[in-house]
Amino acid sequence: MKNFRLDRFTYEIICDDELKDAKVTFEQEGQDLTVYLTEEEDRPQYINLRWDFRTEEELYVLGDAWERSYGELSFRKLSENDRPMPWYFAATERTEEGSAGPAQPTQPGQPPQPSQPMRPGQTWCFGVKTQPNAFVCFRYTQDGITALVDCRNGGAGVRLEGRKIRLCTFVFREEVGKEAKPLFESLQAFCRELCDNPLLPTTPIYGGNNWYYAYGKSSYEEILRDTRLQAEVAEGIENPPFMVIDDGWQLNACAGPYEANEQFRDMKALARDIKALGVRPGIWVRLLRDFSEKITEEMRIPRGEERTYLDPTHPAVQAYIREEIRKIRGWGYELLKHDFTTYDLFGQWGKNLTDRITAPGSWHFADDTKTNAEIVLDLYRLILEESGDMLIIGCNTIPHLCAGLVHINRTGDDTSGREWARTRKMGVNTLAFRLAQNKAFYLVDADCVGILADNIPWEKNRQWLDVLSRSDTALFTSCAALDETQKEDMKKAYLEIQKGHDLRPVDIYENLTPSQWQDGEETITYDWE
Repeated sequence: MKNFRLDRFTYEIICDDELKDAKVTFEQEGQDLTVYLTEEEDRPQYINLRWDFRTEEELYVLGDAWERSYGELSFRKLSENDRPMPWYFAATERTEEGSAGPAQPTQPGQPPQPSQPMRPGQTWCFGVKTQPNAFVCFRYTQDGITALVDCRNGGAGVRLEGRKIRLCTFVFREEVGKEAKPLFESLQAFCRELCDNPLLPTTPIYGGNNWYYAYGKSSYEEILRDTRLQAEVAEGIENPPFMVIDDGWQLNACAGPYEANEQFRDMKALARDIKALGVRPGIWVRLLRDFSEKITEEMRIPRGEERTYLDPTHPAVQAYIREEIRKIRGWGYELLKHDFTTYDLFGQWGKNLTDRITAPGSWHFADDTKTNAEIVLDLYRLILEESGDMLIIGCNTIPHLCAGLVHINRTGDDTSGREWARTRKMGVNTLAFRLAQNKAFYLVDADCVGILADNIPWEKNRQWLDVLSRSDTALFTSCAALDETQKEDMKKAYLEIQKGHDLRPVDIYENLTPSQWQDGEETITYDWE
């Protein structure tokens, strides 16, 4: 990017009211730029940074997402790129030999088009390091780059009271000509530079999850049936599988109190029985939604008239979360899947957000002296601290904030045991376009292979199972029963996930759901349609 200079920018501080004493300072080291903020009286909301320069090349740009992706990740022409890009983006001018740019995405019903060799060109990446104390979103057009640094508390300005905080560190990396690595490798290397402290499991993670055939309706006995099936398929593998009990075991659907309902009776005994079958027990929770009598009105987030979700800045809520996690750990569960935190904190799904993590408004958290990003980080750290030696899966978590604070992150929206189109859209897309984050931020979980009777043809689900088994990410299956063919395919996949692979998507320009993948020296073509 010939005209870009990291140190040539302008900035604006936006506060609740007229700017008085809020101050931003910068420290540059090489191609890294750190932004600091302090104030005494102001309530700063945003720092708006702008790099003005002209991009003459026709680049193709890939951004990230606020939390899970929703089947929308793709490369787009810079000239047509009007979308906000949370956290980081990659830009490249690599094209097909003899072509002015990538082919159009494959349309439903058309066979996958072979990918042509890519000639060398320019690849560069721009983003912020993980665990920032602000939410950061980019816009990149041919006239320059804007970075909106969101330092609000709730919907309005934060009250720092003289405290100086590091908002974020911008990182810029560029590769040109013969020195340029293949695109996926460049993005993978960049992700590793963004995260200094990934928290990774020591063994491959695989096994069962009961959501995509039970959908919240299960029981103690059915979980043991499912556990026996997982044990059978994983027989002979030294690294034992997991059996994750998803939503439906507790008293209220998708909410606490987190005590066993009448179908599950005794969660400690269930964990013990799962272990007796040679399988590791895991469990789902939604820590910020609880209808227990212990939860008072003042413990809930004061967002509009709705006061449903727990405020993690309130000391009583922090104590409650610690108590619940200690209880679950005491039951003997070895994996904790915590869900819905982004939605519960900010009131929207990531697919509905633009360049801000939550809509502007006058509401604050109970502690209004911390930014929204600091509040999220504190919550993730609390969960990690109390989880002890349990593995943590984050679902509906924020990738740039949970990196280093969860072992495994659900990077896409739900797949399905009922609709193949949903698995293709949500699963394949997030695996392809967020695979570069795998083992750089955390272990990626692109979600389950849902097997529910004859809802999805096995020739489709078998391919999803196969690509996951080669991806070196987490592999979870969701099934109550398998025929002999399915058992053999799953045994093969469970063995494959133990080996470790170097899988990467090939036709990532052409398709939202790439059909060509490279696994070492082997090229595999999948038919997702």
